[in-house]
Amino acid sequence: MTHPLRVVAVSGGLQRTSRAAALCQHLMDLIGEHLPCERRLVELGQVAPQLAGTTWRSQLPASVEQELAAVEQADILVVTTPVYRGSYTGLFKHFFDFIDQDALVDTPILLAATGGSERHSLVIDHQLRPLFSFFQARTLPLGVYATDSDFLDGRLHNAALLDRAQLAVQRAIPLLELARRTEPRAASAVAAA
Repeated sequence: MTHPLRVVAVSGGLQRTSRAAALCQHLMDLIGEHLPCERRLVELGQVAPQLAGTTWRSQLPASVEQELAAVEQADILVVTTPVYRGSYTGLFKHFFDFIDQDALVDTPILLAATGGSERHSLVIDHQLRPLFSFFQARTLPLGVYATDSDFLDGRLHNAALLDRAQLAVQRAIPLLELARRTEPRAASAVAAA
């Protein structure tokens, strides 16, 4: 059975016009050029006030619960975080602390990050991959890292970065095709019940 991929992108940026969100959107658009998909962008800056001080998922409002459920039911995740003090932001980690630890098993995840300089480019391999390994997700082979200078007027403009993003998606397509051919997780969970 084939179905449109549910592509959910999580942007850890706090600003409304965030480079992390722009990178998420670009990567989702590239996936959409190759495969039919339904796209959803979760901007953590928009849910930050509702996450602050929350310890248990049951304390979260329905709007945040919907965003968490979208992530847990995604066929593919695109995650992008700004680099803050050498790692992903605390808000990014706090959001993923609420995700069920078995919800992302085998989910393909395209990793991306933004930072002020190239010095932080290893954040993808040293911070993001271990986080999603805990979830037993399938982190895709190539990550995409963008610096402030790669953006112009809130959009990607660096040719090398655009090529890297395209290559990351092209190398992910075989795994994404597999996800598309399998039953949606929500349907298989209902069938098992």
